[in-house]
Amino acid sequence: MFKSKFIVRKHERGLLFRDGDFLRFLAPGEYRFWNLRKRYTVQRFDIAQPRFEHPLKDYLLQAERVAVDALFTVVETGGREAAIVYHNERPADAVGPAQCRLYWQGVVRTRVERFDIGRSIVVEPRLARQLCADAPQCGFEDGILLATVPHGHVGLLTVDGENADTLSAGVHAFWRFEHAVKVDLVDVRVRTLEVQGQEILTRDKVSLRINLTATYRFEDAAKAFGTAKDPLDHLYKEIQFGLRAAVGTRTLDALLEDKTAIDRAVADHLGTRFADLGLDVRSVGVKDIVLPGDMKQLLGQVVEAEKAAQANVIRRREETNATRSLLNTAKVMESNAVALRLKELETLEKVTDKVGNLSVYGGLDGLLNELVRLKA
Repeated sequence: MFKSKFIVRKHERGLLFRDGDFLRFLAPGEYRFWNLRKRYTVQRFDIAQPRFEHPLKDYLLQAERVAVDALFTVVETGGREAAIVYHNERPADAVGPAQCRLYWQGVVRTRVERFDIGRSIVVEPRLARQLCADAPQCGFEDGILLATVPHGHVGLLTVDGENADTLSAGVHAFWRFEHAVKVDLVDVRVRTLEVQGQEILTRDKVSLRINLTATYRFEDAAKAFGTAKDPLDHLYKEIQFGLRAAVGTRTLDALLEDKTAIDRAVADHLGTRFADLGLDVRSVGVKDIVLPGDMKQLLGQVVEAEKAAQANVIRRREETNATRSLLNTAKVMESNAVALRLKELETLEKVTDKVGNLSVYGGLDGLLNELVRLKA
């Protein structure tokens, strides 16, 4: 009744303590100790989770090195060295410079691959792809930065606050030990920028609301972001400035007569400022110009009056042409009896085409000159 029984299962290893002092490691089995005052305690570890973390790790390395080498895979790195620890040939852990970690032997096969990170922080592509594939199961985000650059994008690599490289599409990885590493993705495809609802006064003091669209792409993303803190915000502001200059120096009539003048003026304004910024502005176009309500009504009345005047001119011109044609026809018939007779026959044809029965008295001359009686 004064003994305590401890069981270490087959998938476990134990650390035996007496009065808080480490005595030895325990292999799988059953142990009994005189434990009147509960002087003995056992800590069990599941070796299916290979990484060993314990406050006495450094003491065990120094005082129990023979036992540690027999039970653990010891990973120690130099001051410019990093290591990837594989469990059953899958990446499981990243060990930084001047570190030491212990991994239980037995259930899981442990392998170590070492790298000299003093020469380069770039992880070789083979390992980068493998780490990216196993990233959800691994916990080495503190030691390695994984970056996937999609198609149509580039990655801006920053190391310790300085621009280091521009990354193409693909999988990239970098050692983060002793460095602040960051990758920012930039879309280099052609994109659109909408500049909506710009309220601007024309030279003749008419308020217009203008919506404009610009298309652009990053030709040199590193240069663009190195020159301007926010290139797109800078582009938006310059479009506003160019639009106000284009509209404010023109009258409403001039803008309505040549709507592309705004496009050309804004494009010229942007071209001089973004040519050397690494940002290619492909096109600029006004989507619509919104007039105030009262101005719409006035312009509608002006257009209506102009169209009415044009219709009146056309009507008068056609009436004049018709009268002139009739006069020419009369002159021809006056001097030509045959032409007059043909005209009479044409008239008769039109009359007979629209009646059911026709009675003629006195011959054809009587019909044309004397009496015509129509019966429906």
